[in-house]
Amino acid sequence: MIVTEQQPRPGLPFFVYGTLRPGGRHHDRYLRGRVHTEEPAHLRDAVLYEGPGYPYAVEEPGGVVHGELVTPLPSAYDALLAELDLLEEYVPGDPGALYERVARDVVRADGGTARAWVYLAAPRVVDRLRTDGARVPDGVWPVGR
Repeated sequence: MIVTEQQPRPGLPFFVYGTLRPGGRHHDRYLRGRVHTEEPAHLRDAVLYEGPGYPYAVEEPGGVVHGELVTPLPSAYDALLAELDLLEEYVPGDPGALYERVARDVVRADGGTARAWVYLAAPRVVDRLRTDGARVPDGVWPVGR
């Protein structure tokens, strides 16, 4: 866990649960040197499905997805938000998007909660996953995958 002194944030932190987690293939490229804090957290009422080299989180009562709560440095926030939207192929209002970015409460390791941006599978992807997808049974995407 990376922790530094408290700094103001220009926007919501991010909850990451796949390739952006520490040790994941996209972590260093997108987050190294741009993060104020990273801490373990989980998203309640969601489950993970396997994608082609990355996971999809889908809201589902009773499920849990494990990951990290990432608070960017204020100076990096706007650029990082735009880059993560591109990485996740999120375009507001685009029916072909793979993910949608939504604000959700996540649970910190100490039991407190934080509002964060989460990239959830877009509705058209959810339908396919629920029909033909493979669930990640423990809600943990293997680091380095």
